[in-house]
Amino acid sequence: QVQLAESGGGLAQPGGSLRLSCTASGNSVRTNIMQWYRQAPGKQRELVARATSTGRPVYADSVKGRFTISGDIYHNTMYLQLNNLKPEDTAAYVCQVNAWTPATGSNDYWGLGTQVTVSS
Repeated sequence: QVQLAESGGGLAQPGGSLRLSCTASGNSVRTNIMQWYRQAPGKQRELVARATSTGRPVYADSVKGRFTISGDIYHNTMYLQLNNLKPEDTAAYVCQVNAWTPATGSNDYWGLGTQVTVSS
């Protein structure tokens, strides 16, 4: 089994910053893809950013130049730096991981989410 731990959400003013983190843990776990989705009330879930073990990060157009994925996918931890926040960034941010373990093979796992609220 793989467990995901997210942290870093909260309240920020427009133009402010937050940093989210996501850590995958489990017996001999290896992560292949780590990504963040967000979902605001009444809106569809949106892919915000993706990091893989083999390629360059991918970002939604709405966050390019403002959000940055960093960290170490080989150590199963990723960060999402949110800069120049806008009210429309308000949403529940959820970490999603494709990870492999010797016992379960490759599967997708979802975190519980962390709330980001941007308001003055």
